[in-house]
Amino acid sequence: MQPRPPFSLLFLLFLLTAAVTTTTTAHNITRILASHPDFSTFNHYLTTTHLAAEINSRTTITVCAIDNAAMSELLSKHLSIYTIKNILSLHVLLDYFGAKKLHQITNGTALAATMFQATGTAPGSSGFVNITDLKGGKVGFGVEDNGGSLGSLFVKSLEEKPYNISVIQISKVLSSDVAEAPAPGPSELNITGIMSAHGCKQFADALLANAEAAKTYEESVQGGLTVFCPLDDPFKAFLPKFKNFTMANKTAFLEFLAVPIYQSISMLKSNNGLMNTLATDGDRKFDFTVQNDGQEVTLKTKINTVKITGTLIDEQPVAIYTTDKVLLPNELSKAAPTPAPAPAPEKAADSPKAPKKKGGKTDAPASDSYSPADSPADDAADQTADENAGVMVGGARFLSIGLSLCLGVLLL
Repeated sequence: MQPRPPFSLLFLLFLLTAAVTTTTTAHNITRILASHPDFSTFNHYLTTTHLAAEINSRTTITVCAIDNAAMSELLSKHLSIYTIKNILSLHVLLDYFGAKKLHQITNGTALAATMFQATGTAPGSSGFVNITDLKGGKVGFGVEDNGGSLGSLFVKSLEEKPYNISVIQISKVLSSDVAEAPAPGPSELNITGIMSAHGCKQFADALLANAEAAKTYEESVQGGLTVFCPLDDPFKAFLPKFKNFTMANKTAFLEFLAVPIYQSISMLKSNNGLMNTLATDGDRKFDFTVQNDGQEVTLKTKINTVKITGTLIDEQPVAIYTTDKVLLPNELSKAAPTPAPAPAPEKAADSPKAPKKKGGKTDAPASDSYSPADSPADDAADQTADENAGVMVGGARFLSIGLSLCLGVLLL
């Protein structure tokens, strides 16, 4: 008889297998800073600029917080909220730097990329921060765009969760000429011009031709707007059907492809679920589901699934993304209601007969709806594949735990 493995080993095997099916709890920068009232202003502006959500979506991050006094100095410049976001983005390092690591930097200095660099709007090295371990136990911070001049010092660690998130205090605001340059306000953005210049001209032209939808877009920009713009080729293929819509349904369709809030890619990845659109109105929900597919972000309705393929602009409060196909709303896929037949007149000998098509069929009334069959052939396959994948993942997790339990029982 084979010797039984020790119970502790069996228990460890069970824990390791079960751990595969669990997920870790993400950090929450707002909650972390809430326990430090001296940083309430900094915390407030992380939320206002939507940086908090982006920080929470990252798995390895360092936040260089500044206290209320330092924030007052920044706010006294009366900068726009968009410029403040650029400046605060310099305080979010895309690497982990706890107090211990700051004093053990290789060769005494390091260059860290920031959230400002990740936006793609920071030219050259303007989105990097120089960190230097100075004599006497001090650590200096400086923006590379300013020649790496160390204008701020490490004060203390507020919270560390190696190697997930580190929140540290620095003495002064990090800034640069690039970050402080006036950022364009939302009213100055020509969103249809941006679409036309980057492969979405067909959609932009359709939007410009619809005064009501265009006005809704314009009015939504100030408070936040995210657009999911089909590329020209798929929208061209959809145009014949779009042109047969009533004007009301054309408006609803165009508004369906935008949501009235700003959503960066990282925010979309961390906020999977139903998303209400500009077209949402009463019983006509006009919503879709955001869902990650590996590193890609997909948008789903009951009709089809599309993928986000690129970013045309991501500058709070506006984001415009391209999609590989035209996302089709459920609300316009339902067949148009058939009018109730009129009472049949009394039969007369000389009454004319209704014209018939070959085979005895009459012409069907025109409809501006589309059925699932109108969507590309692979869309139905996408839907089925996604559903099957969900079943397989759920089954795999159940099987994993079941095998662990069985293994434990058999070896006892």
